[in-house]
Amino acid sequence: MSNTEKEVLKQDTPVQDEMLDKIQDSADQAEVQVDQSSESLDQAIEEAEDQVSQLEAEKEALSDQLLRLQAEIQNMRRINQRERQDAAKYRSQSLASHLLDVADNLERALATPAESEDAKAIHKGIEMVYKQFQQAFEKEGISVIDPLNQAFDPNFHQAVSMMPAGEGQEADTVINVLQKGYMLQDRVLRPAMVIVAQ
Repeated sequence: MSNTEKEVLKQDTPVQDEMLDKIQDSADQAEVQVDQSSESLDQAIEEAEDQVSQLEAEKEALSDQLLRLQAEIQNMRRINQRERQDAAKYRSQSLASHLLDVADNLERALATPAESEDAKAIHKGIEMVYKQFQQAFEKEGISVIDPLNQAFDPNFHQAVSMMPAGEGQEADTVINVLQKGYMLQDRVLRPAMVIVAQ
């Protein structure tokens, strides 16, 4: 190696050292940046996991709320359907209640003895009207409560008075029906007015 080459190498060494220092500095800076990026990434991952957990909790709460609302809607539908069925089932209740007095009066008219031919003809007409009433009541699901000689039941009977039990009669038995009661389907329109044995 010539002297000139040695001198060039000596001159290049400080430049090379400077270059190596710069490369080392750049490498150190890159390493610091990688560390900072890694920390930032870890922090971002933690934040994302927290958000995912929070969103899952919100999703569960909303899902639970949705199920409750669906159940409430189902209950409202059932209640509404039952009310419509009851309205259809008992639609004639008001009219029937008003017509019970008419049926009572027709029964009283039929209980009156008819002597003359005209009275017998009127009696026959009243009997026909009364039968039509009964048929109309049957079509609407209205039935008579006639509890003579049955056990007294406060759900269907209204005791007007009590009398001592006669021979062969048991206590708390209906011994006289003063006014028939009526039911519409399974609902009492009017309880039977009765006298009960003591």
